[in-house]
Amino acid sequence: MRNVKKIFVVCFLMFIFSLKFNSISFSQTTSKKILAFYYPWYGTPEYHLNWFHWENVDTKNHSIGWSTNYPAIGAYDSHNPKTIAYHIKLAKKYSIDGFICSWWGVGGFEDKAIPKLLDYAQKNDFEITIYWETVLGEGEKKIIRAVSEIVYILKNYASHPAFMKINNKPVIFIYSRVMGQIKMKEWSQIIEKAKNQYQNDFILIADGLNERYAKHFEGIHTYSIAGWAQNKSLEELKSQSKNLFDDAVKIARKYNKISCVTIIPGYDDRKIRKPGINAERYDGDAYKVFWENAIEANPDWVLITSWNEWHEGSEIEPSLEYGSKYLKITKEYANIFKEGK
Repeated sequence: MRNVKKIFVVCFLMFIFSLKFNSISFSQTTSKKILAFYYPWYGTPEYHLNWFHWENVDTKNHSIGWSTNYPAIGAYDSHNPKTIAYHIKLAKKYSIDGFICSWWGVGGFEDKAIPKLLDYAQKNDFEITIYWETVLGEGEKKIIRAVSEIVYILKNYASHPAFMKINNKPVIFIYSRVMGQIKMKEWSQIIEKAKNQYQNDFILIADGLNERYAKHFEGIHTYSIAGWAQNKSLEELKSQSKNLFDDAVKIARKYNKISCVTIIPGYDDRKIRKPGINAERYDGDAYKVFWENAIEANPDWVLITSWNEWHEGSEIEPSLEYGSKYLKITKEYANIFKEGK
């Protein structure tokens, strides 16, 4: 009888512990991170016989047709091991913890760069994850395609030590395009099938700061605030981004999900779109304002748009125009954010 009571007490305590454990939010189990959106889609004739994502490259006059600014190292190839090593070491030096890599499908140009990125990331205590950009097809074909792409990412990359994980669960970010292509009612079916095929759990971070996504995904984020930031004075950016970031964190925390705040150094896509969007950098002051309000909002992760989206002029990678200004600002504020001051 005494043994029965002991068993009952042990089982009861285990039950209480499980309830307590399951109630722990992601915010309590994740470390603070700085992640930058990264584009492994650039190619040069040296590696690929043609230019990819660079146009009218004029090395003499330091001009690139599709690039708002000019990279400090010139037009580069994303598959070049030297470029990959340079980017990861530089990002790590300036307190960035990982890259969210643009990914457009199985066997694509970006996909072929991921193994190299993972290997170099492992050498530098750096993390790599995927930014799932698009899913093709309609109806059942689209669902099958979505499942197969998630499973492909997980089976091919998630076992790598450098692939980003939380509580041993691989993390994948989903861009707004995919969120629009897949209906809300289809997600549960896609996630269930992917888990069955992968035979393990994983984490999806949805693009969209709303309660509907916060309820159904493990985290929420937004890719860019450029459209919101254009035509605003520095004072307007200061006051209004505070509310924007606070709301983003509150929505995620309400449902115990991973909270992300996205900041930009600036944005200018007028070389590739008409009329385009131009969000002023204010000589680095806009970036500082976003950092200060992001730190005050206290999210789990701060996301930077971007490391190297040269077409849209949102890069913090060193350029001839700005040098390493934005990396120095990143390091200063990233350290404050991680220290929790």
